[in-house]
Amino acid sequence: MSGTVQQKAQDALALVEEVNAVILPDPTQPEEVISLEQAAPAVSEEIRTRMDELDMGDTGSIVNFGSAAQAELQEISQAMLTDVRNKDVGPAGDSLRQIVTTIRGFAVSELDVRRERSWWEKLIGRAAPFAQFTARFETVQAQIDKVTDDLLGHEHKLLKDIKSLDLLYQKTLAFYDELALYIAAGEAKLKDLDSATIPAKEAEVQAAPEADQVMKAQELRDLRAARDDLERRVHDLKLTRQVTMQSLPSIRLVQENDKSLVTKINSTLVNTVPLWETQLAQAVTIQRSAEAAAAVRDANDLTNELLTANAKNLRESNKMIREEMERGVFDIEAVKQANADLIATINESLQIADEGKAKRAAAEEDLKKMEHELRDTLAAAKARKTGLGDTAGTAVPGA
Repeated sequence: MSGTVQQKAQDALALVEEVNAVILPDPTQPEEVISLEQAAPAVSEEIRTRMDELDMGDTGSIVNFGSAAQAELQEISQAMLTDVRNKDVGPAGDSLRQIVTTIRGFAVSELDVRRERSWWEKLIGRAAPFAQFTARFETVQAQIDKVTDDLLGHEHKLLKDIKSLDLLYQKTLAFYDELALYIAAGEAKLKDLDSATIPAKEAEVQAAPEADQVMKAQELRDLRAARDDLERRVHDLKLTRQVTMQSLPSIRLVQENDKSLVTKINSTLVNTVPLWETQLAQAVTIQRSAEAAAAVRDANDLTNELLTANAKNLRESNKMIREEMERGVFDIEAVKQANADLIATINESLQIADEGKAKRAAAEEDLKKMEHELRDTLAAAKARKTGLGDTAGTAVPGA
């Protein structure tokens, strides 16, 4: 919060204490209206003055009886409505909720740089926790400055309303007391009409000549109608007085609510907002410290990983090199395998040669046998051709 706004809040504190120190008076008149006979001399004089406003021959004076008492109250009410027509206590309360919601927007989990982003945050490309925290803090600072200025404006408006309500309450209370005087005056007038004026008029009608009786009777009828109008007007004034009586605690209730809200706003501006800003500053410092610690930890972890990996690689490389250095030009196992394969090859060659020799010997016997058979067959065919070998020829198979 800027120093200017804070200074204005401190200056407004005196006004808040001033409006809270005002004690509104209670209604001085009892619920029952004091009659003319029971009223004190000064009050009786006031009642008679209002009775003089009545002219039973003028309907307008009856209809407007007591209206003048409300004129000043109506002017004050209209002035207040003109000033506060577009004002609503709601925005002040909304500002308080807005600043609380803004501050509470810092979830503890979002301040953890080690927190893994959810799949949804990764999907929408949401910033890493600390980057988002920093951006949000910058936004919050601007919001706090704006909201505090708005709260200060609401505070001044409510202070003005409270003072206006003080004046409205006093005028409403005066109107309430004035209505009691008019009601007492009206009832006294009705009593005078019923006990004196109307009976006198009735006697005048009876005593009038026959030619004037119709006119006198009409005057009596008009007087009775005016009397009934006055009775209805007095009844309306009683209803108005009752409603006015109910409006007094309503005005007080609205005032007390405004006073409470003004006190809350001033306390928020003077005490709470600076505390929130301090906590936010601490949160940023703590977060930066955590980020630095995490960076150091990551560097140490990387160093340890490099040392471990290099030692492992050195061991494996050294083993491979030493094994290759200690090996001969030819591995004994390879020589053994080659020698065994060579011996097996020679043995297989000898075996194959022996088998071939045996097969050739067997083939020579078969060739000799086939040669004898062929020669015998040819000899037998020659004997049949000369006719000398019928016996022999018949012995040859297939001859």
